[in-house]
Amino acid sequence: MNRELPPFASAFRDRHGRAHVRFRKTGLPSLYPKAKPGTDEFWQEYLAWKEGAPIAAGTNRAEPGTFDDLISQFYRSIPWRNIPKDSTRKVYKGELERFRVTYGPRRVATMSAKNVTKLMEKMADTPSAANNLLKRLRQLFNYSIVLGMRSDNPAKAVRAVKSNTGGFHEWTEAEIAQYEARHEVGTKARLALAILLCTAQRRSDAVVMGEDADKPGYVRVRQLKTDALLSIRIHPELKEARDACPSGAPTFLVSQWGTPFTKESFGNWFRKRCNEAGLPQCAAHGLRKAASRRMAELNLSNQLIKSITGHSTDSEVARYTKNADQARMADDAMTALERPRLANKPSRRLTNFSQGIVNA
Repeated sequence: MNRELPPFASAFRDRHGRAHVRFRKTGLPSLYPKAKPGTDEFWQEYLAWKEGAPIAAGTNRAEPGTFDDLISQFYRSIPWRNIPKDSTRKVYKGELERFRVTYGPRRVATMSAKNVTKLMEKMADTPSAANNLLKRLRQLFNYSIVLGMRSDNPAKAVRAVKSNTGGFHEWTEAEIAQYEARHEVGTKARLALAILLCTAQRRSDAVVMGEDADKPGYVRVRQLKTDALLSIRIHPELKEARDACPSGAPTFLVSQWGTPFTKESFGNWFRKRCNEAGLPQCAAHGLRKAASRRMAELNLSNQLIKSITGHSTDSEVARYTKNADQARMADDAMTALERPRLANKPSRRLTNFSQGIVNA
């Protein structure tokens, strides 16, 4: 566990043999964090302790020109305040603090594009984490220019790490059928599947979704990630699942305590339901991909798909629909090509008639 601990944190066991962690530094009050080391919550507690507690007079603050100094100032900057959501800032702060543990004392001016590239190479086994950090470093270096710590942004010259994972596994029709066979209509597990598959929403939106009180038969969703406001008619399969498993609450789904799930608790709960169906490779977000694929296979335009998913660009839709049934769509395309005659191609009958006149 000690490898996971940042500076000024130590692990010990009490007289009952229970493991604890303590933050302790001169000038700061000691703190025993509640979260497990290595989690985002742990880093948030660490940051709050390191940055938020009063420091006694004479105690050294972050050395000017270091990443400790830059990151601390970045948290007080206008670009940071302009990040619209607290949840987004929480994720960004976790990424910055993990970087800060190792590089905090280093001077900002000494890091080159080569250094950033090597850092990306070290994180090649976790490409998503590497690319997220690269985005944060680009933001940091941009702000360092404003502060006069640098005159350039070395992270801009660094390419993102290529990922071959494709992100979350997209559910196949066979996997959907397998889940449905295990979790019948009338169960909360089946209702969760219907919500995700019939609305193509993220889990963060699925957990707060319910019928629109002002527009019966529809759900009204303000997406947590994008702030997009959507109105979507309730699909018959979702209505069937909802009616067979009413929550008695404004939201379709509730936890065992009768309250809405958090996105984290729902993800863990749904993970268990997938395991029960023999689908350990499947997760909630993969149903968003499956729903998008279904719409693409029905030849719906990107504009129509975006009206459901809430995506803002065609490129985002393309990432979700790239696995649409190519063979089926190709057959549809060939059928369409076989029916009409192309406007710029003369018919065979007209060509033969012309040849007859010439030969005569």
